[in-house]
Amino acid sequence: MRVFFDTSAFVKRYVEEPDSGRVLALCSQAANLGVSVILLPELVSTLRRLVRDARLTEPDYARLKSAALRDLRDADLCDLTPAVLERTVGCLERNPLRAMDAIHLGSAIVYRPDLFVTADRRQLEAARKEGLAVEDLGASP
Repeated sequence: MRVFFDTSAFVKRYVEEPDSGRVLALCSQAANLGVSVILLPELVSTLRRLVRDARLTEPDYARLKSAALRDLRDADLCDLTPAVLERTVGCLERNPLRAMDAIHLGSAIVYRPDLFVTADRRQLEAARKEGLAVEDLGASP
């Protein structure tokens, strides 16, 4: 199974949140794991925010960042190709998305996963509208 994760979902692999168990299960079931090239910077940004908010220690940050880098070595990394950018712009024109969310969605459309996984309500609705099979991880607004 080809599974594409956006950052809102993939972060649950490293930070205990509702549906973290579901993310771990989907990762283990995936024959191919797809992510956008923007996932790592967004993931690091999230982890650094948790450090600033004193919800994560520096050693925990370093451990989780290393784990993410290891995990992403085997992932299919979707670059910002002309095809991805074209799909991203189309998604922005048809849906009320933030730019980075549209990049995830445009990347997924080009990647053609069996399942698109997100915890973001707007992205979930846009992915459905764009014809992707989705996994709803209790999407937030």
